[in-house]
Amino acid sequence: MTTTDHNGSPLDTEIGALQGGSARLPQFAGKAVLIVNVASKCGLTPQYSGLEKLQERYAEQGFTVLGVPCNQFLGQEPGTAEEIAEFCSATYGVSFPLTEKVEVNGDGRHPLYERLVGFADAEGHSGDIRWNFEKFLIGRDGRVVARFSPQTEPESAEVVAAIEAQLG
Repeated sequence: MTTTDHNGSPLDTEIGALQGGSARLPQFAGKAVLIVNVASKCGLTPQYSGLEKLQERYAEQGFTVLGVPCNQFLGQEPGTAEEIAEFCSATYGVSFPLTEKVEVNGDGRHPLYERLVGFADAEGHSGDIRWNFEKFLIGRDGRVVARFSPQTEPESAEVVAAIEAQLG
């Protein structure tokens, strides 16, 4: 896997927090960060549970999940910021940070995803995000170190091994 690092770390990107203000991505410098485009009404939405378990298991070791709501895939994230926050909290007990809702593909692609999509996953896929819950692992050095398909469960062996390699 190779990274196409055109503009520095994805964590240098400005993006809003879900409920206003800045998500302050530079605060995650030196941590391992799993960036995931999320949606509340998708068949993969139960992955929130696994993402929260990763957050609880590794947060004290310098890790965080960063959820990025997106409504580009069959309109599966139609809610307002407040509705998304309430759903994530009430349904899955989400404690990890969530950004504002953004586009991950197309002309309106957010700059955060401009910095991510050039990285290929283990099967060689790079470019456009395929569906909700595509995952990118940022290493402690701020560079993309892994990309996982939407169907890859958060607690799968390959995701856990990649996270632990960054924390070890």
